[in-house]
Amino acid sequence: MEESVNAAPEEGQSVETKIKELTPQSKRVDVLAKCLEIGEAKEIPGRFGNTRKVAEATLADESGAIIMSLWDEQIGTVAKEDTVHVKNGYVSLVRGHMRLNVGKYGNLLKAEKAVETTVTEPNLSEKEYEMERKRYSGGGGDRGGGRPRSGGDRGGSRDYGSGSRDNDDRPKYMNKGRRRF
Repeated sequence: MEESVNAAPEEGQSVETKIKELTPQSKRVDVLAKCLEIGEAKEIPGRFGNTRKVAEATLADESGAIIMSLWDEQIGTVAKEDTVHVKNGYVSLVRGHMRLNVGKYGNLLKAEKAVETTVTEPNLSEKEYEMERKRYSGGGGDRGGGRPRSGGDRGGSRDYGSGSRDNDDRPKYMNKGRRRF
């Protein structure tokens, strides 16, 4: 059975996308574009003490342009004026600016089909976006984890006088809510 070209993609399937349609949340996108320029490869420190190489390539189609990050072995596989097909790519924010990426689940291929018409405006990587702060689990606050808020033995008892909490010798501000001392 043949599938219609305009059919909705199945879950987990990538979608053919024009550059102008990319957003900071874009995932699983297929982009056909022409490489306009490639920057010099730079070495940057990795998360685990290793160093990685990254180069930035400007890609464009008839709808706009974006910068794509080329990592390690991807560097050198694309040349200026090449038409490339990014399969199953995603967009990330680097210092608030969009970058197209090909992760471990995607492919970067030279395309047979040429992109004849390209425009450099709008360049989606020029716009700055507000970056979401990363949330870490188990750090306390309202997200759980951390120190217990009340009860539990913390290695010693605190004696603020005799009697109940309501009529002890502490000043009134110390009897309300959480103790802040």
